[in-house]
Amino acid sequence: MGSGSGGNATLVEEGQTRLLVDCGFSAKETRRRLALRNVVPESLSALLVTHEHGDHIGGVGVVARDLGLPVYITSGTLRAAQKRLGTLANIKEFNAHESFGVGEIEVNPFPVPHDARDPAQFVFSNGDRSVGLLTDAGHITRTIQEALKGVDYLMLEFNYERDMLLNGSYPEALKARIDGDYGHLNNDQSAQLLRALDKQRLCGVVALHLSNENNHPDKVRFRLSTALQGAEILQTVADQEHGFDWVGI
Repeated sequence: MGSGSGGNATLVEEGQTRLLVDCGFSAKETRRRLALRNVVPESLSALLVTHEHGDHIGGVGVVARDLGLPVYITSGTLRAAQKRLGTLANIKEFNAHESFGVGEIEVNPFPVPHDARDPAQFVFSNGDRSVGLLTDAGHITRTIQEALKGVDYLMLEFNYERDMLLNGSYPEALKARIDGDYGHLNNDQSAQLLRALDKQRLCGVVALHLSNENNHPDKVRFRLSTALQGAEILQTVADQEHGFDWVGI
């Protein structure tokens, strides 16, 4: 529903189960973005949290209370975000190394290297098809590669073009944080992951979490097309305002 430093939220649906992954928008803005996708807020089944940074949890507490949603979160993220989340009536703590089910969706979390307490990303499956989500990771690990191999669709961070970041106006400390092993994935890293993955089942890739200051959609499109080497795979670039449209897998 939107991807970038101004707020992140993703919908995943199977049958009657509809998951909201992260919510970095206000309750009013979340409802507006849901309406654009013809989603009734009360139809949501649960809210999943990747980590405690504000662009991912800014609206989690108020939206969960407003809609009476269970919140799935790691214990470390819960401790780090407790003050910002406020009181939640239905907390479901999960281990980033163990799968769990929410309605008709199997959720396979996996840990990622990011400057957060206990961050996780996800692969969602209905037993036949699977969708991978990877953002907010500083580098690619073997665990990440194992988790994402063989997915049918991939939502993947392309946060920054390294030259643009290093030669840009950000303070040096912020540059070091973004470019570090616990920061964000740059275009080269994400393209390398795509080249390395088993793509036999892959039917689509969407690039997420682009920096407005240190990246450009055209650069990302070039990296996508080069990494996928002419394969008939749907290529999409999400943005902050609109995210991307529903994709059926």
